[in-house]
Amino acid sequence: MADSAMWIIPEAPAPAAEQSGLRSMPTGSELRFGVLDNSKSNADQLLAMIIDGVKEKFPQAQIVRTRKPSAAIGATADVLAQLEKEADVVIAAMAD
Repeated sequence: MADSAMWIIPEAPAPAAEQSGLRSMPTGSELRFGVLDNSKSNADQLLAMIIDGVKEKFPQAQIVRTRKPSAAIGATADVLAQLEKEADVVIAAMAD
Protein backbone atom coordinates (compact mmCIF):
# COMPACT_ATOMS: atom_id res chain seq x y z
CA MET A 1 0.00 0.00 0.00
CA ALA A 2 1.22 3.53 -0.77
CA ASP A 3 2.48 5.88 1.91
CA SER A 4 -0.59 7.33 3.73
CA ALA A 5 1.09 10.75 3.97
CA MET A 6 0.61 11.09 0.23
CA TRP A 7 -3.18 10.80 0.28
CA ILE A 8 -5.06 13.88 -0.77
CA ILE A 9 -8.52 14.43 0.65
CA PRO A 10 -10.56 16.72 -1.59
CA GLU A 11 -12.76 19.20 0.23
CA ALA A 12 -15.36 21.44 -1.29
CA PRO A 13 -15.39 25.04 -0.13
CA ALA A 14 -18.07 25.83 2.44
CA PRO A 15 -21.15 27.31 0.78
CA ALA A 16 -21.62 31.02 1.31
CA ALA A 17 -24.34 31.92 3.77
CA GLU A 18 -27.40 33.19 2.02
CA GLN A 19 -29.00 36.40 3.17
CA SER A 20 -32.63 35.94 4.06
CA GLY A 21 -35.37 38.47 4.47
CA LEU A 22 -35.41 37.86 8.21
CA ARG A 23 -34.82 40.77 10.52
CA SER A 24 -32.84 40.62 13.71
CA MET A 25 -34.71 39.62 16.83
CA PRO A 26 -35.87 42.62 18.85
CA THR A 27 -35.29 42.67 22.58
CA GLY A 28 -36.87 44.34 25.59
CA SER A 29 -39.68 46.78 24.92
CA GLU A 30 -39.33 46.26 21.17
CA LEU A 31 -40.24 42.56 21.39
CA ARG A 32 -43.67 41.68 20.02
CA PHE A 33 -44.38 38.10 21.07
CA GLY A 34 -47.20 36.26 19.32
CA VAL A 35 -49.06 33.32 20.81
CA LEU A 36 -51.36 31.03 18.84
CA ASP A 37 -53.47 28.78 21.04
CA ASN A 38 -54.46 25.74 18.99
CA SER A 39 -57.48 24.98 21.24
CA LYS A 40 -56.16 21.61 22.41
CA SER A 41 -56.66 20.57 26.01
CA ASN A 42 -54.17 22.26 28.33
CA ALA A 43 -52.67 24.40 25.53
CA ASP A 44 -53.88 27.50 27.35
CA GLN A 45 -52.04 26.40 30.51
CA LEU A 46 -48.83 25.65 28.60
CA LEU A 47 -49.00 29.01 26.83
CA ALA A 48 -49.69 30.84 30.10
CA MET A 49 -46.46 29.42 31.54
CA ILE A 50 -44.54 30.44 28.41
CA ILE A 51 -46.03 33.93 28.49
CA ASP A 52 -45.11 34.28 32.18
CA GLY A 53 -41.52 33.33 31.30
CA VAL A 54 -41.40 35.87 28.46
CA LYS A 55 -42.82 38.60 30.70
CA GLU A 56 -40.26 37.77 33.38
CA LYS A 57 -37.37 37.96 30.91
CA PHE A 58 -38.80 40.88 28.88
CA PRO A 59 -41.19 42.86 31.13
CA GLN A 60 -41.91 45.46 28.45
CA ALA A 61 -42.65 42.95 25.68
CA GLN A 62 -45.97 43.24 23.88
CA ILE A 63 -47.95 39.99 23.87
CA VAL A 64 -50.31 39.26 20.96
CA ARG A 65 -52.52 36.31 21.85
CA THR A 66 -54.87 34.56 19.43
CA ARG A 67 -56.82 31.31 19.51
CA LYS A 68 -57.98 28.95 16.81
CA PRO A 69 -61.67 28.06 17.08
CA SER A 70 -60.85 24.34 16.91
CA ALA A 71 -57.81 22.09 17.10
CA ALA A 72 -59.15 20.21 14.08
CA ILE A 73 -58.79 23.11 11.63
CA GLY A 74 -55.95 25.40 10.67
CA ALA A 75 -55.67 29.02 11.64
CA THR A 76 -57.63 31.34 9.39
CA ALA A 77 -55.89 33.68 6.99
CA ASP A 78 -57.04 36.60 9.15
CA VAL A 79 -55.43 35.14 12.28
CA LEU A 80 -52.18 34.45 10.44
CA ALA A 81 -52.19 37.94 8.91
CA GLN A 82 -52.73 39.47 12.36
CA LEU A 83 -49.81 37.53 13.81
CA GLU A 84 -47.58 38.43 10.87
CA LYS A 85 -48.45 42.10 11.25
CA GLU A 86 -48.35 42.37 15.04
CA ALA A 87 -45.67 39.89 16.18
CA ASP A 88 -41.95 39.40 15.62
CA VAL A 89 -41.95 35.81 16.82
CA VAL A 90 -44.87 33.40 17.26
CA ILE A 91 -45.24 30.26 19.30
CA ALA A 92 -48.06 27.78 18.79
CA ALA A 93 -48.86 25.29 21.54
CA MET A 94 -49.72 21.63 21.31
CA ALA A 95 -50.87 19.99 24.51
CA ASP A 96 -53.18 17.29 25.75
